[in-house]
Amino acid sequence: MINKDRLSKSFCDLVKIDSISREEKTISEYLQVILKELGAEIYIDKAGDAVGGDTGNLVAKFKGTVDAPAMMLCGHMDTVEPGRGIVPVFENGVFTSKGNTILGADDKSALAIIIEVMNVIRENTLPHGPIEVVFTICEEIGLLGAKHFDFSLMDSSFGYILDSTDRKGIVTRAPYSTHFDITVLGKAAHAGAEPEKGVSAILLAAKALASVPWGRIDPQTTCNVGKISGGVATNIVAEEARVTGEVRSHSKQKMDDIVSGIRAAFETVINEAVKNSPAPGRPQFDMAADLDFPGTHIPDDHPVIRLAVDAAKSMGIDLQTKTSGGGADANIFTGKGLITGVLGTGMTAAHTLEESIALDDMVNTTTLLLACIRRHSEAYSA
Repeated sequence: MINKDRLSKSFCDLVKIDSISREEKTISEYLQVILKELGAEIYIDKAGDAVGGDTGNLVAKFKGTVDAPAMMLCGHMDTVEPGRGIVPVFENGVFTSKGNTILGADDKSALAIIIEVMNVIRENTLPHGPIEVVFTICEEIGLLGAKHFDFSLMDSSFGYILDSTDRKGIVTRAPYSTHFDITVLGKAAHAGAEPEKGVSAILLAAKALASVPWGRIDPQTTCNVGKISGGVATNIVAEEARVTGEVRSHSKQKMDDIVSGIRAAFETVINEAVKNSPAPGRPQFDMAADLDFPGTHIPDDHPVIRLAVDAAKSMGIDLQTKTSGGGADANIFTGKGLITGVLGTGMTAAHTLEESIALDDMVNTTTLLLACIRRHSEAYSA
């Protein structure tokens, strides 16, 4: 039933359309034409306005032929740099780019697969419950499309996002993540003539950072400083330093404890420096810490997981539940009560010039989704 040539062409056409985060309007309009031809009702939410993008999230609603609960199928439209002017190359059954850009299989393989699923359903008049296709914006820059998604458009309470590598796994556990931003204020002075009159914000930040564990804290928890900036010249004692980073953990309590530990480390260093400071009111620091996305932990016996596992078994695949260290739109959807498993398309080396995907892997994921839809409809058929 699956048309490999059509799937291949669809994928190639999609990756040729530039769609860097906040610039998804062109690909959204392209997808809307296809989805309307397939019989969908189209909706665009206001997420683009909220994130400074040129379009919102795309929702395509297909009426069911079976009176069953609605199912969501989801992927994201945006890609990372270098992702302009992509030229796909197909050799020995595998897609790559020419080598000077990413390929964009993350996540245009998902878009192509979902379109093929709907094509197969329509051509073969396959029974199905209501299907809600969601193509989000700005996933790559902090799940922004999902965070500003208009959930009032949705009837689904469960679904699948295609946004990982492992075709034989379904991600059911993903971490919480907190982003922190710390600013340290010292006192500027001439570094050669009178350094004793200055207070180096960079040095204080370094002392505080050196007293906190980083990297892999335990099997559940990681902590990372991603950016450090500060100072204006080599001959000036740095008056300001800024540190940004993140803490992730599958335990919210552990994550919160690490964040509290970072704050305490800066408080200790700053309070000690104040005692001998030549500058009244300095040094000082400010720390903002915000939950970037919630964690997910979907039980193995949840219907959305059982459905996918049983569907895979019918294909001879032993689909395993997986734990991820990364976040996805699924974190946001699940946090809002739309329980979402993450399935793989076979993409490899995402975000690099070596990114690739095999056509057969996309075919197999298409087959899996069709099996999920079939089994779901059968459960509610008379």
